Amino acid sequence: MTALQRIKNIITALCMIACSIILLVFPENGYYFVLLLLSLSLTIYGIKTLVYYFTMARKMVGGQSILYRGVVILDLGIFSLTVADNPTVFAIVYLLLIHLFTGVVDILRALEAKSIAAPSWRFKFISGVVNIILALIAFISGAVMKSMETLVYLYCLGLLSSAGAKLISAFRRTAIVYIQ
Repeated sequence: MTALQRIKNIITALCMIACSIILLVFPENGYYFVLLLLSLSLTIYGIKTLVYYFTMARKMVGGQSILYRGVVILDLGIFSLTVADNPTVFAIVYLLLIHLFTGVVDILRALEAKSIAAPSWRFKFISGVVNIILALIAFISGAVMKSMETLVYLYCLGLLSSAGAKLISAFRRTAIVYIQ
């Protein structure tokens, strides 16, 4: 990881911590802030992916999958702004799907890293387990309690765990391979 990437990870983690503190201070209006954050981040990431496709990836092997990913993520970002009228159901589904998908991907990456004897597989595995636990809690709180404040607190917990992971990865030493 370069110095610029480390600084970017630190700034991103600090912004995530600041957003979670704002949400913890104002949980009653936090749903709309969470929805705005989710939709803006998905929309910006979708646009960034599409720009990457049109500038570089269309000539690459597998570039078409980058185009599809960009279009789907951009659609999800725009769609999430339109569902602000029915908050509980979509917030539960979004939290559930995001944490479940991220957890499964992290666990699969950790198992792959373990198979090649990489030293950081435990951290990825723990991160995946935490995301799956957050998804289960989001499902239980949505199905049983139907409380928006609980969903805001779960989102804050997810933001804090992601910020912690970014900070840890920013300060972790990376191995450099030299070819002679």
